Amino acid sequence: MNNQGFVSPDAIRAFFSNAMSEMYKLEVPLYGTLLDLVAQTNEDVMEEIPEVATQLHWTGEISRLSMERHGAIRVGTAEELSTIRRLFAVMGMQPVGYYDLTPAGVPVHSTAFRAVHENALQISPFRVFTSLLRLELIDDIALRELASSILSQRNIFTARALELIAKFEAEGGLNETDAHEFVEQALETFRWHTQATVTAQVYKQLHDQHRLIADVVAFKGPHINHLTPRTLDIDRIQAGMPKRGIPPKAVVEGPPRRRCPILLRQTSFKALQEKVAFAGPHDAPGSHTARFGEIEQRGAALTPKGRALYDQLLNATRAELHEFPSEDNAERYSELLARHFAEFPDSYEDMRKQDLAYFRYFVTEQGVTARDNLAQTSTLDELIEAGHVHFEPLVYEDFLPVSAAGIFQSNLGDNAQAHYDISSNQSDFHAALGAAVQNELELYAGTQRRSILDCCATLNLPALV
Repeated sequence: MNNQGFVSPDAIRAFFSNAMSEMYKLEVPLYGTLLDLVAQTNEDVMEEIPEVATQLHWTGEISRLSMERHGAIRVGTAEELSTIRRLFAVMGMQPVGYYDLTPAGVPVHSTAFRAVHENALQISPFRVFTSLLRLELIDDIALRELASSILSQRNIFTARALELIAKFEAEGGLNETDAHEFVEQALETFRWHTQATVTAQVYKQLHDQHRLIADVVAFKGPHINHLTPRTLDIDRIQAGMPKRGIPPKAVVEGPPRRRCPILLRQTSFKALQEKVAFAGPHDAPGSHTARFGEIEQRGAALTPKGRALYDQLLNATRAELHEFPSEDNAERYSELLARHFAEFPDSYEDMRKQDLAYFRYFVTEQGVTARDNLAQTSTLDELIEAGHVHFEPLVYEDFLPVSAAGIFQSNLGDNAQAHYDISSNQSDFHAALGAAVQNELELYAGTQRRSILDCCATLNLPALV
């Protein structure tokens, strides 16, 4: 609580993340099994590789590891996206990054709602990858107009949730009673509904155009389609899933296994076939492929230079593969990935010296002891070499377009892939959102800079940035 009796947005975000996890475990029991596997794997990794635990203690991530979640939703209209932005703002979550998934044959563009300051992220790192359906990509004009009409008739938010959003905006916060009611009301937007809002015939038309279009248009709201715990070893998870009755997707998305992980690696269990009742009075019950369980391993956030090298190596891998990674070519894809990524330095020291990744800097006990005798002309490298300053990589808090599309495709089915000639349109996305997305690279650079300035202040040195 602050002086005005308001619950902090960070605390509301933590409440919501926990409530979402409990709801999803009830809706998708296999998710609970997945959480158990991840918890055991993380415990084993920290016991077997003590330096991993040491790194998490340095960065403070040890306290948030079990909290790590990201969710994903898909909305259908600009109004829904704009209101979702306002809803997430109550939880201290801002839109970060723009992702165009149309090159991978998925008719959406997206952003990630998350906290943007390192202190807020330590309280709750919960993030939601949020996609807006691009209706203009439906080439059947009559179907496009029908989809637009269907979406215009639904309201994905409860009346009370909208009231509490407006109260937050007018008063600058919510008290404890309102905050808990807000979480309860907001959850309704993300709940799964077995009753479709369209007939079986319309569902089939939407589904035949693209499975994701049916997922967005044919239901009451943007059901959360996955939640994602964070693991310290995704390859162990991939190998351990079948032993727990969890069928994994064929390929781990993202960079290959490395001693020093970078960016983001993801896998998932295959999407569930869920029973659905259609709106037609004579429609037989059907099914819909919607929700799945995803797991992520997060590594170092890369600088623009590092991202350019990553993109170059990933593109070279995919060009040599000549096809979309799948169950049939999984082994060859992994071999190609490892071979091409051998060019990316696999030590944090090399990544730091080559300006490939962002880091957070900490004053050591030795540095505190020596601070009164340090030369005022000391450089950051000199302080590190002398043992006065320690560094750890900044964890990547965002998403990879190719990985996101790969997860989408593996759970929609290979035949869901389409080809779209229309290019990305970030300005249209901003207009729908009602705001511009923040640049994730600038956020990482800001965190790194603040950590260096904190070190300088502690060591009584002039600013080194």
